[in-house]
Amino acid sequence: MLKAFLALLLPPVCPVCSEAAQEGRFCKKCINGIRMIKSPMCPSCGTPFISRECEDHLCAICIKKKMPFSMARSVGIYEGILMEAIHRFKYNGKTSMAKPLAGMMADALETRLDKSGFDLIVAVPLHRARLRERGFNQSLLMAKELARICNMPVDYLNLKRTCATEPQVNLKGKERLKNVRNAFSAADKGVFKGKRILLIDDVYTTGATIMECSRVLKRAGAESIFVFTLARVVNL
Repeated sequence: MLKAFLALLLPPVCPVCSEAAQEGRFCKKCINGIRMIKSPMCPSCGTPFISRECEDHLCAICIKKKMPFSMARSVGIYEGILMEAIHRFKYNGKTSMAKPLAGMMADALETRLDKSGFDLIVAVPLHRARLRERGFNQSLLMAKELARICNMPVDYLNLKRTCATEPQVNLKGKERLKNVRNAFSAADKGVFKGKRILLIDDVYTTGATIMECSRVLKRAGAESIFVFTLARVVNL
């Protein structure tokens, strides 16, 4: 009753534009302003293709190199409203954004994947120095909220970032791969052994961080790693 009363006094609004919206959700206008990633795409890394007439097929990178993860998918393209929401969350300390962003991920997970195909949710970790600086790990906040919505277990103790690397945003291509090489480790490998893992991050740019985390999880005995990010940087 108290919740209903407060809703009358302070009706829920969209966290991006402040228009009326369901509690913990974006309004329809903002959702419609996000370019969701759909087929045709690379069935391995999930990169979308410019042509909307072709079928799913491996991209040039995945033809040349086998990815350490089983599959990667992203909800939407990193631009406009979605980019603004992530920036507010990640750089402006708006941790309340975790709920609507994870809700968007849960909706995409519901329509595109079978949740029973995963045993454990794991978030890409921050180094303790970066964590002290920012005050929170945006990927972990989303992973915890997603785990709550989907009723799945989440592990946030055993995938560690052991090196304080330079921010990836300042680097390109091969520099990113070199920057995160050997930057992660598994504290208790038994936690991941034989598990089908849903690996969560906010943005897939070149995939360097995701690939390094996936390698560590595979070496720790994970059966499979499915990468799921909120946004993806693409050039369409």
